[in-house]
Amino acid sequence: MTLLERVTFGVIGGMFGLAATAAIAGPLEKIGTGEGELAIVAWPGYIENGSSDKAYDWVSGFEKATGCKVTVKAASSSDEMVSLMNGGGFDLVTASGDATLRLIKGGTVQEINTSLVPSFSKVDKRLQDGKWFTDSGKHFGVPYLWGSNVLMYNAAVFSTPPKSWNVVFEEQKLPDGKSNKGRVQAYYGPIYIADAALYLMKHKPELGITDPYELDQKQFDAVVALLKNQRGLVQKYWSDPALQIDDFGSEGVVASTSWPYQVNALAAAGKVKIASTVPEEGITGWADTTMMHAKAPHPNCAYMWLEHSLSAKTQGDLAAWFGGVPVVPDACKGNNLLGEGGCQANGIDNFEKIHFWRTPVAECGNGKRCVPYKDWVSTYQAIQSGNP
Repeated sequence: MTLLERVTFGVIGGMFGLAATAAIAGPLEKIGTGEGELAIVAWPGYIENGSSDKAYDWVSGFEKATGCKVTVKAASSSDEMVSLMNGGGFDLVTASGDATLRLIKGGTVQEINTSLVPSFSKVDKRLQDGKWFTDSGKHFGVPYLWGSNVLMYNAAVFSTPPKSWNVVFEEQKLPDGKSNKGRVQAYYGPIYIADAALYLMKHKPELGITDPYELDQKQFDAVVALLKNQRGLVQKYWSDPALQIDDFGSEGVVASTSWPYQVNALAAAGKVKIASTVPEEGITGWADTTMMHAKAPHPNCAYMWLEHSLSAKTQGDLAAWFGGVPVVPDACKGNNLLGEGGCQANGIDNFEKIHFWRTPVAECGNGKRCVPYKDWVSTYQAIQSGNP
């Protein structure tokens, strides 16, 4: 059984049918002596110790100062993160908005005592009480990084930036005179359905889509039809950033939704003329949160990391490496790696344009009945496999 199947039939199906059960009496009230270890589930490139590039290391100093040895399990999708966290044994996870609600409602993560994280007060006010990581006035994590799902393209093929996402959704001849068939990619995660919904918001206004994460059955069916047609164009559904970088460099892929991380890596390598853009339909994006497991084996080290993660130095270095935007605005100034214009280059001015990832639910407000995430998962899996 694949990961998506396990999530669909095991994890997700039960999460929204059960009330969250607190695994501990309440959040930590005082930070004690570190336990010597810290286990984190994270997106690739999120926890760097200098092994990839000596200039990027926000782990070694933390380990030396606290005695907490950091181990990282990289996960390539939100569904994989949920599965790993439900399995236990980890302290923290850098969860995106399409995973946070599932982790909260499933009782997998615990409330955070933000008074034990002094730098929480320095977090961007627009993020401090984000709906994707708060519940009933309680915080279940601290913000870590945010950014855009951009359209990455080969600038040798596109002499000017593509204006629309149609280059990945609709079969067409590209500026080099060749078809886009077999030359574009789509994101592996079911949350990508929202990207297709965003496209239809502009191109089929008669559907009445106002929120790409709140789709009734008719709207959902129209989005699915678009994605089924796209299936014939897609060279690969990517999940591993490193593999997407290789695909753009050697497999003839010329356009795809991507993260700034891949854009920066390809641009730095210089083997392919690469660029990115925000098409006219807008973009989805991610506002990631560091959340603590309800049964974290090393809670003291975990709280120490939460504070460390919000330091201006860590935030600036992280944003420079991954191509995201710091959740602490102070990090945009005075960081040698990020540079004075780094936050602007990474899209800090796009905040109001982004439809941030979040978990689709059945009861989506104002009496509207929407297609829940478990159906997004099973449907997208069928599309990827080529099943009708």
